[in-house]
Amino acid sequence: MSAEKRAAEPDKIPVTVLTGFLGAGKTTLLNNILTKNHGLKVAVIENEFGEVGIDDALVKQHYDTNEEIFEMNNGCICCTVRGDLIRILNKILKRKTRLDAVLIETTGLADPAPVAQTFFMDEGIQARARLDGIITLVDAKHVMQHLDEVKPEGIENEAVEQVVFADKILLNKTDLVTPEYLVDVTKRLRSLNKSCDIIECVQAEVPLDRVLGIGAFDLQRIVDIDPEFLAQGGGGVAPHEHGHGHGHGHEHGHGHEHEAKKHQHDTSVTSVGILKEGSLDLDKLNAWMSTLLKERGQDIYRCKGVLSIQGMKEKFVFQGVHMTFNGQPQIPWKEGEERMNRLIFIGKKLDRKELTESFEACLC
Repeated sequence: MSAEKRAAEPDKIPVTVLTGFLGAGKTTLLNNILTKNHGLKVAVIENEFGEVGIDDALVKQHYDTNEEIFEMNNGCICCTVRGDLIRILNKILKRKTRLDAVLIETTGLADPAPVAQTFFMDEGIQARARLDGIITLVDAKHVMQHLDEVKPEGIENEAVEQVVFADKILLNKTDLVTPEYLVDVTKRLRSLNKSCDIIECVQAEVPLDRVLGIGAFDLQRIVDIDPEFLAQGGGGVAPHEHGHGHGHGHEHGHGHEHEAKKHQHDTSVTSVGILKEGSLDLDKLNAWMSTLLKERGQDIYRCKGVLSIQGMKEKFVFQGVHMTFNGQPQIPWKEGEERMNRLIFIGKKLDRKELTESFEACLC
């Protein structure tokens, strides 16, 4: 969308879709946006993959306006809960208080195309909002293995879809790779998306005017990629089957071969959520996590959590992508607050019983 078109729709609220594969830095970018002193009134819609929500805690610790954060943890935003997305968007857009922007953070396994279709399939949303841009976060260190992953016939590669449909790519974690490797990654991204800007960054730190109010969504480009894009959006949301985060085995009729077959997500990617009260022995926790990621890191696409450590007044927040891991104490536990550990693993060949029991062995 050009500056002229933005000017022609001044009353419409700009909506930005933040997407990217697991661990690319979406929540970090979201926190960066919300904590900047920009004076903008922003609403956030979050969608997580898995039965234990973590991102809401990671965001709310920085952003003390709970009513502006809407969580969607009962399915994938690109298909099973698209009706919920429409409902929440309409609720936000109809409020008397004028918003400056709406941010939608998808799961790391979402295809952004159906999310974009939402803005053309509902008259209420069309009248009040415009899609400002699809921002795709890319993990410079790990993206190649996900782009190269061979999927079974009919199973879409979400990492590829997220790059193809991006209006802007934030090439994140550039400090973790060599300059030579970064050139190779950039070439690969450019082979999938020749027109969008690619911005290199660390810790998803970019100027606000590079991601909000950019007017980058180009409907014609999307229709060129997917000629059935608008036709699919007009038919409403069909019912789907979904395992509530345990396998992601749902179908939806979007993609590039619409009449021949429906696309499916990779059912081999599952999640294991752990919710356990108590405090952990830090030495045991470090030893467990170190061994786990060393032995199973290739299959663990993403892990994150908020933990209670014995003798620590603050919540210990950790995040990991494959074998890369970091964690640190953050905001203090409130007086009388239940010391509940919440963590999630997303990947392949995950053994729920093994992960749960080995984690519980770290409790004091």
